[in-house]
Amino acid sequence: MIGAELRASVPFLQLRDIRKVYYTSDVPVDVLRGVTLDVHKSELVALVGASGSGKTTLMNLVGCLDRPTSGEYRMDGRKISELSRDALAELRSATIGFVFQNFNLLPRTSALENVLMPLSYSRTPLPREEALDRANGLLHRLGLAGREHHEPSQLSGGQQQRVAIARALVNKPTLLCADEPTGNLDSATTQEVLEIFRQLHEEESVTILLVTHDVDVSHHATRVVRMMDGKVIGEERGGRA
Repeated sequence: MIGAELRASVPFLQLRDIRKVYYTSDVPVDVLRGVTLDVHKSELVALVGASGSGKTTLMNLVGCLDRPTSGEYRMDGRKISELSRDALAELRSATIGFVFQNFNLLPRTSALENVLMPLSYSRTPLPREEALDRANGLLHRLGLAGREHHEPSQLSGGQQQRVAIARALVNKPTLLCADEPTGNLDSATTQEVLEIFRQLHEEESVTILLVTHDVDVSHHATRVVRMMDGKVIGEERGGRA
C-alpha cells in the first residue's frame, strides 16, 4: 500500500540518482538516467516498461548482480557501493533470491539438486539432512511432490518455474527479484505462479521486485513503477494495494 504509515517508515531499498552507462565500441549508452526509488519491506513492486526501458538493468543493480556507474544504493541501511565483491556475493547468497524468465535450471540435474544448489554457496552450510528437509519441503509446498528426482527436461514449463522459485527461496531471502517470471508460461500457469508470489508476499512478508512488460501481471502488485528510456516516469497503486 502507499499510505502515510508506509511513507514514514525507513525504506528497505533506497536508490538515489542511479545511473548506469555501458560502452559499445567505446560509445557510451545511457541505460539508467537518474533513477530514484524507495521500496519498503514486504512490498510487492512491479517494474513495468517496454523492452529497453531499463527495468531489468535496474533489477540487476538492486539484486547486486551489477553496480551503478553513479548514484547511491542502500539496502536495509547498508551502502552497497562500499561493499567488496566477496561481501556482495555473501549478501546475495544470504538475502536475495532470483527467478528468471528462462528458469536457468541445471540440465541433467534433478529438481531436488537444483533447489539444493544455493545452499552449497553459504558460508555456514546446513547439515545435509536439514538441507534436504528444507528443499523437499519447498518442492512439496509448490506442488511438486513426486517430481523431486525429475530432470528439467522431464518437467513442464510451469513445473520448471516452480523449481526455480523453490531454488530462489531455499536460503530464506528477504528480497525476491523476479525478471519476467511468467514470460514463457501459458495464461493458466501464469496465474498459478502469480498466486505463489501473492502467498509469499502476504503470508511470509517477502519483499518482491517483479519485472514485467505485461500490464495484467502488474495488477498483482501492491505498487506499479513505470519506466521509460532509463527513467521512472510514474507510479501507482497495484491491484493488491
